[in-house]
Amino acid sequence: MPLVFRPQLLWVRVLALSLTCITFNVNYHSGYPFPPEMNYWCIFCWAFSFTCTLLVLLVEFFGLQSHVLVSWANFPITVACYAALLCLSASVIFPFYYLKNSNLDSNFRDYRIATTVFSCLATVMYMGEVCLSKARPGEVTGYMATTPGVLKVCQTFIACVIFSFVTSPVSYDYHLELNWCKAVYGICFILSMAVVMICVGDCSGDLPISFSKFLSIYGLLTVLMYLSVTVLWPVYADKYRSYKRFNMITVSVLTAVNFLLYVADLVYSARLVFVSS
Repeated sequence: MPLVFRPQLLWVRVLALSLTCITFNVNYHSGYPFPPEMNYWCIFCWAFSFTCTLLVLLVEFFGLQSHVLVSWANFPITVACYAALLCLSASVIFPFYYLKNSNLDSNFRDYRIATTVFSCLATVMYMGEVCLSKARPGEVTGYMATTPGVLKVCQTFIACVIFSFVTSPVSYDYHLELNWCKAVYGICFILSMAVVMICVGDCSGDLPISFSKFLSIYGLLTVLMYLSVTVLWPVYADKYRSYKRFNMITVSVLTAVNFLLYVADLVYSARLVFVSS
């Protein structure tokens, strides 16, 4: 499959690479943020984005696309989507945890403000890369460059955020309805990630059924399952009082958002004419 190269992508990737590197270095001078776990997560977001962008630039600079073990029509936009979401999460988490302390030293505060600004700029660059990499109408490209492909990245990311909120008290284990919700989150995450890995690994031809049929079954199944948890979670999480109210509301909202993403995915997939190599 001939790859469509857009010169603007090079500059957007270079800017994203530079901004994540600057963010990482400025954060180093921002003192000793507490709790450190959130700062470690932010550092991981910036480091992952920097590393993946550097890898993409090196492969394309040396013309090694045909030698890598992944589908290059799918890999760059996939990592750009994840980088955008990771940098977005870091841009929200870092100021929320580390800029609200009124007793913070002015130098540390300035560094933390700068870290937040550069992280936001990196997020914008990665979002720009995703927009530039997405398939145009009638263009033959990889599945991950289509709207359903991008939606699947968002689905897996939101599922990971949901997981961070449903690691809950012991009483949770005794409620069948909430265990069902947890199972649905896990099953749908695995299915969505499987589609991403199949596309990036260029394994769609190895499935026992056609990829389009697999997507249809996957789409219908995940929509029905998420519909059930969209109804059950807010009802039973509130009924059993197993969660803090903030966690319960947050999971309810994220579940509804992911349900809408799965519905949109199903609608787009039904209309999409996918041409594979």
